[in-house]
Amino acid sequence: MGTTRIRFCQSKDGVRIAYTQGGQGPAMIEVATWLNHVEYDWKSPIWQARLAELTKSYTLTRYDGRGCGLSDPNPEHLTFDDLVADLEAVADASGLKRFILLGCCQGAPVAIAYAARHPERVSHLILYGAYARGKLAHDPAPHDVDEAETMLKLVELGWGRDNPVFRQVFSSLLIPDSRPEHYNWFMDMQRMTVSPQNVVRLMRAHNVVDVGAVLPDICSPTLVMHAKNDRRVPFADGHLVAHSIPNAEFVPLDSNNHLLLAHQPAWRQFLDEIARFVADRGTEAADTEFLELTAREREVLDLIARGLDNPQIATSLTLSEKTVRNHINSIFSKLGTPNRAQAIVRAREAGLGSRNLTTD
Repeated sequence: MGTTRIRFCQSKDGVRIAYTQGGQGPAMIEVATWLNHVEYDWKSPIWQARLAELTKSYTLTRYDGRGCGLSDPNPEHLTFDDLVADLEAVADASGLKRFILLGCCQGAPVAIAYAARHPERVSHLILYGAYARGKLAHDPAPHDVDEAETMLKLVELGWGRDNPVFRQVFSSLLIPDSRPEHYNWFMDMQRMTVSPQNVVRLMRAHNVVDVGAVLPDICSPTLVMHAKNDRRVPFADGHLVAHSIPNAEFVPLDSNNHLLLAHQPAWRQFLDEIARFVADRGTEAADTEFLELTAREREVLDLIARGLDNPQIATSLTLSEKTVRNHINSIFSKLGTPNRAQAIVRAREAGLGSRNLTTD
């Protein structure tokens, strides 16, 4: 897949967001960063191979964040809450009721905030290069302030310019183990994706982000991966995110790069871990679809989705048929489904009803 149809939706403040959908398999949305472009990513030596692999196994929705790529280039507002609202707009416009949410690098805290606000939509939360708190979020040390301001000034002076000093600093942070084509891409993508003014605005927003308080509230099955020697986001930040999310898995990757490249073993491990996690945690993810239902009601709904009638459900759960009817009426009311057929569709979309028919 090298070409894709580009669509546009509006965020809550009217900013136009460009997004695309393609591939096959379970639905996945990847949160935007400022180094992607929905049209040119397929030509990128950084993203092309990764996109090709993901779209083999997932129906992938991607988008350009505000101020980036094909989205509105000069939004009036560019705060962290705006970035979360943009993801909400894309999720709604995509028509997906439920999906895997992939958040990498700057996209990770946005994904965390979304998953906490919309647990019913996120079947799996997958994070790479994640952090919960920006460098300046809480009483930063003077050296952290100096470092952040130096990086902002460097962006203002060097972004999009063929300045070897600038390229060397940022490539050493993001892709130290790179090849010449990756090094050249970095300069090309700066010019294509985002202006230096918007990079500064985005960096300022992420420097003060703090989603730490919502980490314990996340109930979606969560996988956190982090490069051991990431020079942009410390390994400890990813470990803290995983430690703070209930039952999250943490997988260290053997890499020096913030952006994984296809020639690295960690790149393949990243993809393989996603596939394993989605397969292993499928049943658990389905359970989080219907948070409004009681545990017993989810059991009844699973049996409905497997095609069992009321007497069979009563036998399977050792209940009276009257109790089963009461549970079913409650399920229909909570889900807003008027009949059994629509309840079955909802349940099977979430992965319920996948076992063979049985009354044992």
